[in-house]
Amino acid sequence: MVAKPPVPPFTRESAIEKVRLAEDAWNTRDPERVALAYTVDSRWRNRAEFVDGREEIVAFLTRKWARELDYRLIKELWTFEGNRIAVRFAYECHDDSGNWFRSYGNENWEFDDEGLMRVRLASINDLPIREEERKYHWPLGRRPDDHPGLSDLGL
Repeated sequence: MVAKPPVPPFTRESAIEKVRLAEDAWNTRDPERVALAYTVDSRWRNRAEFVDGREEIVAFLTRKWARELDYRLIKELWTFEGNRIAVRFAYECHDDSGNWFRSYGNENWEFDDEGLMRVRLASINDLPIREEERKYHWPLGRRPDDHPGLSDLGL
């Protein structure tokens, strides 16, 4: 298994870096790439769905990004201690009918000694929005460094 620095125990700086690396990976919308940040036996709860292991992570993310189009995500550190990080996030996407949503959530993460996430617990709420209410307008992919974060956007 390949280590994914930064590794625990986390400092404030390394926890912020870990959160940004996760955001960057998810903004690729590449299930195979994203899955490499998790242990082979990683356990997830995402809303009411339970996912076990990398193969199920890839399948889950493939389904997710097939229906959540033009997906853009921002994550922000909430707190950390030892090998655990809590984040809050919001993402925007639309469905195949052009209906836009902003989804708000919190995640609790637990990492192994190599910096791979072994537990991800996510609680998420969806808010329908009008296209003109969107706040994320960068080109698909990594959020530019000068784009405001959640707190800056008042989210």
